[in-house]
Amino acid sequence: MSLSRRRSFIAGTLIVALIGVIGSFAIAHALLYAAAPTRIEIEATPITSFDNREPTQVRFGTLEFRGGLVLRSANPAFGGLSGIHIESDGEHFLAITDKGSWLRGRIVYQDGKPIRIADAEMAPILGSDGRPLATRGWFDTESLAERDGVFYIGIERVEQIVRLNYRRDGFKARGEPIKVPADFKSFRYNKSLECLAAPPQGSPHAGELIVVTEHSLDADGNLRSFLLDGDRVTRFSVRRTDGFDVSDCTILPPNDLLLLERRFSLTRGGAMRIRRLPLASLKADALIDGRPIIEADLGYQIDNMEGIAVHRTAGGEITITLVSDDNFSFIQRNLLLQFAVVGE
Repeated sequence: MSLSRRRSFIAGTLIVALIGVIGSFAIAHALLYAAAPTRIEIEATPITSFDNREPTQVRFGTLEFRGGLVLRSANPAFGGLSGIHIESDGEHFLAITDKGSWLRGRIVYQDGKPIRIADAEMAPILGSDGRPLATRGWFDTESLAERDGVFYIGIERVEQIVRLNYRRDGFKARGEPIKVPADFKSFRYNKSLECLAAPPQGSPHAGELIVVTEHSLDADGNLRSFLLDGDRVTRFSVRRTDGFDVSDCTILPPNDLLLLERRFSLTRGGAMRIRRLPLASLKADALIDGRPIIEADLGYQIDNMEGIAVHRTAGGEITITLVSDDNFSFIQRNLLLQFAVVGE
């Protein structure tokens, strides 16, 4: 074989191999989102202690640990939990995965503690054309918020927010992109739309969407943040402290924003934190800070904590629910943790 033919053969072989790798990646990715609505079984292992070093401790600052679950499923689309909404009954929930799937189900309780998940279903999150968002590359669905029965999903990497009438259409709801500021395109790649919140009526900034970026920084090294209200955009910053980045947020009615934050460091390990910020402080060009209400390292039952929701129980107790993203990795876990707000 001549040198030129040998080079052509090698180049052709490399191209075929590359196509194979790309094809394998595409197939692997396709398996990570639900291609159609389907019932799934979720195995739930109860977590009875939050602090591995002090198993009997239940009080952590202003929070009291109510219980948790380690969640597993044989369905390949299950995992990557990145946002969650808990209904007012405290049982039914709607979650999203960071590969473009819906997950809904019901938390079953015993003596006020979560013990299992029932009636679990998954489905693809649809775009405006009725096709799964994941098929167009809009699969990095990271944040979830509800306002007046309508849900909003923040999609990282493409820096888009879609609006879905889930209450009316369920899994058939189509994601219609809303108008976002042009400077969304300047966010740091894969470090942006992790936090999306919608204050309810009666709260400061009701009717607006709050966006706090994961790690897209302003000139002073703080987190670029926005209030969106149609064509009106208010820009502010949230102070970044102690190496933490934002992974989600929600409203603690009536007047506070809760930021869920995480930190990964080779020297300090992993940690999660919840910070409480007054909604009234969110103003144009302001630098906002808030006090942590809990911080936990890997000595506690945490993982890559990515989703946060708040609901009020029938008895009036405010409950915070957290979920973690396992990144579809066998060395990480999908967790559901619940805490009651018991002090101020």
